Amino acid sequence: MEVQFSVQPYQEQREREIAAQAEATRGRIAELAAQLEEFDRLAEEVRITRKALLALPDPSPPTPPAAKLPDRPAYQQIMAVYAAADAPLRARAVCEALDLEIAPNNVNNVLLKLKRLADRGILTETEQGLFALPRP
Repeated sequence: MEVQFSVQPYQEQREREIAAQAEATRGRIAELAAQLEEFDRLAEEVRITRKALLALPDPSPPTPPAAKLPDRPAYQQIMAVYAAADAPLRARAVCEALDLEIAPNNVNNVLLKLKRLADRGILTETEQGLFALPRP
């Protein structure tokens, strides 16, 4: 008796397995293609955003609020002297400009006011005892 061995069922089974694997691979390729399109779209959005941000002007640093001048008339008079001056002034020169007697008490009072204005940023002390309007 002769036994016949048939490879046909095995081949058909193997062919179905390969076809199923090919179909699964095609599905995976479609998923990856969709992901790739999404990444390309996101990369384009980032490129456009970067280009737009680079086109914006550099933000200027915030300007500090203007220092408030004390309400007393003496400060107003001192600032009028500095507005008319073309160089830094010492307390004694401010006293002369205000027609105050050049007495130690008056010079010291003006010096204290000048220091107060310098502390507020309204004047600058360019060197000890020498005050000027700040440069822009």
